[in-house]
Amino acid sequence: MLWIDGALSFLEQLCIKSFLDVGQHVRLYTYGPVANIPDGVERRDAREILPDNEIILHQRTGSPALHSDKFRVRMLAQEDDIIWADTDAYCVKPFTTDQGHLHGWLAPHEINGGVLALPKDSPTLYDLIEYTNDPFRLPHWLPPKHRAVLVQSALAGDRKHASEMPWGIWGPRALTWLLQQNKEARFSKPQEVLYPVGYKDRRTMMRASGGAERFITDNTMSIHFYGRRMRAFIRTRFGGIPHPNSLVGILAEKHGIDPNAAPLVPRVVSEENMPQDDA
Repeated sequence: MLWIDGALSFLEQLCIKSFLDVGQHVRLYTYGPVANIPDGVERRDAREILPDNEIILHQRTGSPALHSDKFRVRMLAQEDDIIWADTDAYCVKPFTTDQGHLHGWLAPHEINGGVLALPKDSPTLYDLIEYTNDPFRLPHWLPPKHRAVLVQSALAGDRKHASEMPWGIWGPRALTWLLQQNKEARFSKPQEVLYPVGYKDRRTMMRASGGAERFITDNTMSIHFYGRRMRAFIRTRFGGIPHPNSLVGILAEKHGIDPNAAPLVPRVVSEENMPQDDA
């Protein structure tokens, strides 16, 4: 996992603790001191993978998602026997892969990289590294009308940087397109495995008796908490603390996490207009 800045809230603590409690080793990369890291986590300097002077923030939203997308593929190429997980991925049971791939469908048209493993000889891993190494490269996976705008801008001498492109340019759309192009989408898990609660049903995880449990099956490895969207919802609707009878509240109690000790406090930058999280 990677955490760029600030103390961990109860939500990140919950996700990290869920891995520890099923016996998985957790390595957290950071660029500096981070408060509230659960005991038992291996802390590593993120500069081992990418220097902090390469951090890219999306210009419109301020999101560090571009850096996270680049970081995870570099990490997978550099480290052995490792699986990436976003800090909003809750572990239901140990993550395993017998062919080096671990990724899954979030929707009928989208493979998400919030949980990601790719073998070192994966063409998709190679392509993702190539694309993220050149932030001015035109992405093939953009819808034609969006790509046409970037092409016209480039022809006029104004090549757009990834930070100026549509949000999430190196996220699920890139992963989905490249896996399909490289005939590796066949390794992607069905939605119930890594993303059982779909985006439109995400708020059921925060409502008392919301019924989110009905989406979880015996095949489920992970639950996706939808990052910024979920954090913003908890802040604005629940004062930064989950309802104790919601799925998130029940899981926090199960793992001994006290939301009151690390609530989701309002941030200086508003998240009301943030796009859907890819991580």
